[in-house]
Amino acid sequence: MSTKAELACVYSALILADDDVAVTGEKIQTILKAASVDIEPYWPGLFAKALEGVNVKELITKIGSGVGAAPAAGGAAAAAAPAGGDAAPAKEEKKKEEPEEESDDDMGFGLFD
Repeated sequence: MSTKAELACVYSALILADDDVAVTGEKIQTILKAASVDIEPYWPGLFAKALEGVNVKELITKIGSGVGAAPAAGGAAAAAAPAGGDAAPAKEEKKKEEPEEESDDDMGFGLFD
């Protein structure tokens, strides 16, 4: 049952976002009633709260950019940091994220020895 309710709320939120209408619990519920979809009454409110302050259209268009979701989110956070003020912490974080490479020489043997 929850999968049907989740999908119904997602589709309703996408319809609202496509029409440039604010995503609220009442509007999601109105679309669901018009589509004759019967779900638990708490689902529309949960989805509206989760999407509060989120640009759904931008979220959809940014999903495919980059290799994966985590690098795309990291890039967006790093891009937003200079606009917010101090850019030094973003540079430090980037340095910490780079993994250090280990060579086979450190282990005392090579692949073809």
